[in-house]
Amino acid sequence: MTTDQSETVRTGTDVVLEARGVTKHFPLRRTARDLFARKRRSVHAVDDVSLRLRRGTVTALVGESGSGKSTVARLLAQLYPLTSGEIRLGGEPVVAGRGRSFRRYVRRVQLIFQDPFASLNPVHTVRYHLTRALKIHDRAGSGDKELEQALADLLNRVQLTPPQQFLDKFPHELSGGQRQRVAIARALGADPQVLLADEPVSMLDVSIRLGVLNLLRDLKERLHLAILYITHDIASARYFADTTLVMYAGRIVEGGDSETVTQRPAHPYTQLLIASAPDPDRIVAQEEQEETGTGEPPSLIAPPAGCRFHPRCPKAMERCRTELPPRFDLADGQWAACWLYEGVGARSYENEGTGTRASAAGKEVSR
Repeated sequence: MTTDQSETVRTGTDVVLEARGVTKHFPLRRTARDLFARKRRSVHAVDDVSLRLRRGTVTALVGESGSGKSTVARLLAQLYPLTSGEIRLGGEPVVAGRGRSFRRYVRRVQLIFQDPFASLNPVHTVRYHLTRALKIHDRAGSGDKELEQALADLLNRVQLTPPQQFLDKFPHELSGGQRQRVAIARALGADPQVLLADEPVSMLDVSIRLGVLNLLRDLKERLHLAILYITHDIASARYFADTTLVMYAGRIVEGGDSETVTQRPAHPYTQLLIASAPDPDRIVAQEEQEETGTGEPPSLIAPPAGCRFHPRCPKAMERCRTELPPRFDLADGQWAACWLYEGVGARSYENEGTGTRASAAGKEVSR
């Protein structure tokens, strides 16, 4: 166990990495019209996102393309500065900056990118990539023999065996799944506590995705890692993650236990994601299908007021267009940021198959 890991154990908390009210706006280049109007536009990529990553658990962040999931990962990796909010590592606020402070941070928090071919330098071998990671984080040992053993251990961890068969290969000589395993091995070279996996299987063939997810699950259990799993596939979140958070247009709209969120979705957007996932067992006549919403995501340069999903939501009320819904706690630790659940306690929340009923103040809202 490393010094950083033992410090986490002594604190008595399993929360390794935490985001509190994290916001990121990217300013746009000002046009002549902006200068004349004296205004500055920006992309509201992430707004008021809070989450906790716990040791030995997987947290899935689910949403469609452009919802801000990858931006959250890069903010947690300290690759982008925050517009506002706070990131805590081991319970302490942290701003990594650059140089030594950034290196200390990435020893504990590693990011796995979506495209394994783009994240590996094509002119260097597997040996170079892994050796560089080990040397940067002072884990290469004191001689060639210890270095070779460390390289072999990394490849064995990601099930690339025998290691000697892969060390001197270039990225283009490997399959997509093997390249992603090398990228995971490189991240493990820092001996981290947190892995931020940004859609780690979306670029891989369907036949090998399960193998990579099983590898990450095995690493989580053996190394007691905290993993943030970013994906647009809510079905894989149910299989792989302990907790699922649903993100839409820069905001988290629902969260809870993965089984609960995927089997009893509360927010209309989560219901849309579930309905969009292919399911051969869900064969319903067209006239019996519940309306879940249509249309395109809003512009994040000028996001809509109130709930950002209301332009697409079939259950939108007048207040959804003007007031931002807070988080409402439901049953079994599940919560949703939706005005449908105002005043609804855990006992009065009910979700049955294709329909959800929420009794509030003696009134039933049919969904």
